[in-house]
Amino acid sequence: MKIHLIILICLVSKVTLSQNKLLQKFETQSKEIEISSQGLDDVVIENSTSKFIEIYLITENIGQQNIFYKEFNNRVKIQFQIPNNKQEDKVFRKFITKGLCRANAIIKVPKNKLITFFGDEINLESMSYKGDLKIFIENGILKLHKIYANLEVKMYSGNLYATLNKGMIDVVSKNGKIKVNNVLVEEVDQNQEVELDKEISIHSLNANIFLTTK
Repeated sequence: MKIHLIILICLVSKVTLSQNKLLQKFETQSKEIEISSQGLDDVVIENSTSKFIEIYLITENIGQQNIFYKEFNNRVKIQFQIPNNKQEDKVFRKFITKGLCRANAIIKVPKNKLITFFGDEINLESMSYKGDLKIFIENGILKLHKIYANLEVKMYSGNLYATLNKGMIDVVSKNGKIKVNNVLVEEVDQNQEVELDKEISIHSLNANIFLTTK
């Protein structure tokens, strides 16, 4: 009896992605911090434990990355320069739902600043920042954790998660759903005249909004 042994050899190609890391650190007396997320996929905002603003940029793209900041009229503008791998995006276009920049940033800001954040397709996580937040994006996931100060959000679509307490609350999503403590509601319009310490405004056309009150 003859035994025929067929050996199939599979060739596996492995791509190793190297990460590039960049740090920018500076001190400012300006009260407002304006952040443009162009070129980024994800941003995390943390409370700084020092008097410095610290910006950590992590990318997987080949090429030169830069962090730019400019200060004028009591405002600091922060922007990022990320190389665009258009050829790679073209090859993998059918496997992804959006173009990935493969660049993330962690921004540590001293408390009691006003952070204004602009973005198109972006995921933003605020680690319970202890200052005012203004967020204007087209689409993405916003994880804001506990809100300590004034909050203004305008977003077209996506999901928003936040924990609220006392304050003047105005939450509207025309086509999305709003849940407060896992209960579905049409909108939230809550004015508390006693111990009013903040204003919270969240307006969207299609976003789903999930709020927890404590």
